[in-house]
Amino acid sequence: MKDVNNVVLIGRLTRDPVMKSTASGMSVSKFSLAVNEPKKVGEEWKDNAGFFDVVLWGKQAESLYSYLVKGKRVAVTGKLTQERWEQDGENRSKVVVTAATVQLLDGGGSGSGPRQGDLIPPESGGDTADDIPF
Repeated sequence: MKDVNNVVLIGRLTRDPVMKSTASGMSVSKFSLAVNEPKKVGEEWKDNAGFFDVVLWGKQAESLYSYLVKGKRVAVTGKLTQERWEQDGENRSKVVVTAATVQLLDGGGSGSGPRQGDLIPPESGGDTADDIPF
């Protein structure tokens, strides 16, 4: 049996995305998603929020950038990716969602048009998760 790495999340953006471009011109956008899950505390149900970092690449990142605003509800499908780096001599890592698709849903945010400073000039590097320019 093959291994499976699929994730589906529906939630709201916790902040506006950050958009950059790699040295080869590939666009990459990062944003954070809050996903509420009901949890029973005593006799009451309360929302228990989970927060997930999402990375979106290519044309989809470019075309959705002006619509992905804080508070906007979206559905994200993709896979989990572990990012690794060294900081202050220590190995660090975190798990992020690498999005295959992002679908805009109802409510939250206006997404009225492009933001100022849409793309930041390319930095040296390739088009892999290790080379995300932020």
